Amino acid sequence: MPHTNIRIPEGGDVFTTVVDSPIGGLTLLAVDQGLMGLLFAATRLVDPAAPGRAVHRPAHPVLRETARQLEAYFSGDRKEFDVPLWLEGTDFQLTVWKSLAGIAYGTTITYGGLAARVGGSGKARAVGGAVGRNPVGILVPCHRVVGAGGGLTGFGGGLKVKAALLDLERGYAA
Repeated sequence: MPHTNIRIPEGGDVFTTVVDSPIGGLTLLAVDQGLMGLLFAATRLVDPAAPGRAVHRPAHPVLRETARQLEAYFSGDRKEFDVPLWLEGTDFQLTVWKSLAGIAYGTTITYGGLAARVGGSGKARAVGGAVGRNPVGILVPCHRVVGAGGGLTGFGGGLKVKAALLDLERGYAA
């Protein structure tokens, strides 16, 4: 089962809700500053107690806006997201996640191609590791990264979900 390393900050409030989507329920985690997590049904947290420390608050402004933008995405009316994000990671991970955001809707790139964008085609494995730790899939579109031959490779929501997201985007991009 894929996992993400979202860390719930100590002492601060974390808010959560679950939104329905064509690919199943999506658990959203946010702090006041922005969205910090989007978990697919198949995703488990490294810290399994983390969701229990979050406060269920679907009306939180960040969660409400994220849900609205996701609904528009799934209906084909939104191709980019502008939800505020609160991401924690290494400098390298943050660089990779920023580069992921630049992959055009309805297109794909290989891990090697993404590595070349972030400064080293020999870093495809490291890029793969950073892509796999992306805590806000869909919004930071890690589903658009494919294997060297164009085949689908690992994804937090599972390969069926990755294929469904790519098919959705190709259908609306046409």
